[in-house]
Amino acid sequence: MNFNIEKLFDQYGYEVLFLGLLLEFIALPFPGETTMLYAGYLSYTGVLDGFKAFLWAFAGTTIGMTITYFIGLKAGMPFVERYGKWVLLTPNKLDKTKKWFNRYGNWLVFIGYFIPGVRHVTGYFAGIIGSPFRTFAAYAYGGALFWCALFVGMGHVFGPQWEGVLHAIEHHSWKLAIGVAVTAIAVWSVRKAMAASRRKKQAADQP
Repeated sequence: MNFNIEKLFDQYGYEVLFLGLLLEFIALPFPGETTMLYAGYLSYTGVLDGFKAFLWAFAGTTIGMTITYFIGLKAGMPFVERYGKWVLLTPNKLDKTKKWFNRYGNWLVFIGYFIPGVRHVTGYFAGIIGSPFRTFAAYAYGGALFWCALFVGMGHVFGPQWEGVLHAIEHHSWKLAIGVAVTAIAVWSVRKAMAASRRKKQAADQP
């Protein structure tokens, strides 16, 4: 696997991140996290520019998610159930994601990047349930920003130990997802409280 990724980077450079991640979010098999970690490692060695690697990864991720959102929005669940098997959207993945969406709503779009087998389906479901595009984009693009920056950044920071980081993430992905969810909710809560405080202050200042 690592040899194949190395070979792809040798041949195509940054485009591997863009095309690979775009296809992953349409639900085709591609090791997105591995590729971003390796790209971060290449930035550590000076072969790639880390910021450019992040931008290509972010672009591929967000475009892939946007495509799946509009497929879900325009075609609906019957289409995804009928043709999803061709892009590895199994009934089990669909059922699991539906249950998670019922519980967490659009927050699943944000934290789903860190949950194996879920991030490939959340865009479809956001479209299927008719989530407004602005709402979807806020969660999807915010999550993509964090996900891509985290994995490319870890590859750069840990350098030659990037494979060990990958193995640790594979074994503790649920803990990572929970940590991300708690952090995101905490930030959202603080911002909401600050906004409410500002509105209250403005109302008190008015004659």
